[in-house]
Amino acid sequence: MKTLSQIQRQLAAGEFEFSRHAFRRVVERNTGEREIREAGGQVEMIEDYPQDKYSPSALLLGFTAAGRPLHFQVSLAESDVVKIITIYEPDPNEWIENRNRR
Repeated sequence: MKTLSQIQRQLAAGEFEFSRHAFRRVVERNTGEREIREAGGQVEMIEDYPQDKYSPSALLLGFTAAGRPLHFQVSLAESDVVKIITIYEPDPNEWIENRNRR
């Protein structure tokens, strides 16, 4: 399984791909590759999903250079790139300091 440092390195280097769902979300939410790379380079794991539907995954939190918080759900399966399952800006009505569910 991928380590957090591998994921950080790959996201920062642009070595990622989107699920269809994540691609739609990136377009809808106007999230650019630069923001993904900025936030991805220093993500922290906030939730772990070892029994996820297709492969183990995790919810990560990172911040862009402008301070925009982004949640990434990524597959932890070994591969040449990080698979982003979904990506979004956390809703403050659902998250405390972007890290803990209300």
